[in-house]
Amino acid sequence: MQQIDVILGLQWGDEGKGKIVDFLASDYDIVARFQGGPNAGHTLKFGGNKHVLHTVPSGIFRENIINLIGNGVVLDPVVFQRELRLLEESKVQFKHRLLVARKAHLILPTHRWLDAASEAHKGKLKIGSTLKGIGPTYMDKTGRNGLRVGDVEHSSFREQYEALKNKHMELLKIYPEVPFDLAGEEKAWFESLENLRELPFVDGEYYINEALSSGKKILAEGAQGSMLDIDFGTYPFVTSSSTITAGVCTGLGVAPQRRPGDRDHQSVLYPGRRGAFPN
Repeated sequence: MQQIDVILGLQWGDEGKGKIVDFLASDYDIVARFQGGPNAGHTLKFGGNKHVLHTVPSGIFRENIINLIGNGVVLDPVVFQRELRLLEESKVQFKHRLLVARKAHLILPTHRWLDAASEAHKGKLKIGSTLKGIGPTYMDKTGRNGLRVGDVEHSSFREQYEALKNKHMELLKIYPEVPFDLAGEEKAWFESLENLRELPFVDGEYYINEALSSGKKILAEGAQGSMLDIDFGTYPFVTSSSTITAGVCTGLGVAPQRRPGDRDHQSVLYPGRRGAFPN
């Protein structure tokens, strides 16, 4: 029997999801984070020591469990590097158990700059952004301009980075000036990419569906809470991703499993156009 269970918050976050994920993780083969960015802080305590995870799934402290950062996540390499160093200090062996989906999007330094400038521009109408660059990163994702984890494997990565950075610099001209050390932030950002490159990159959607097909049990970990969902939350005071169960499908690439005798999905939706969707 194929199984994927979901842990998510029913309010605005801070419901203790990380603790629950850690408690349940030993019953699963894979813990997969499906959305959100480093504004999410899942706190766990072991032996009197507190561990705060922002991007790494909360199953990382359980030996032999694979942890996947899914394509629905937006990842800041600098924050991620700090998390990895804390895991190393805690003697957690993670490099063979922490996988990153190539389609997960990267938070650039200028995303955080845009976040701060946009919030300053709103004045009294600001929405209370965490200023982590998450909203601008999802905007670039949906605007088809973003950089993804898999892009760091390409020789053209620096060119792609500069093109997106230049777009952000033009956008910043319409906002109030806010202090931001771009040179320093860029230096730290590119240095942190080396830590990211040390981890296994996977095509997350294939990895998850192959795991399900082989009978693996998966626990999907969400960030924030249902009331912060971009569609169904307390808009506009929401986050920029789908925090509800529906986000698991897009955030991990979970595909419907076909059974013998099922009709072809495409022909059902578009009779007479088998194998092709309309433009």
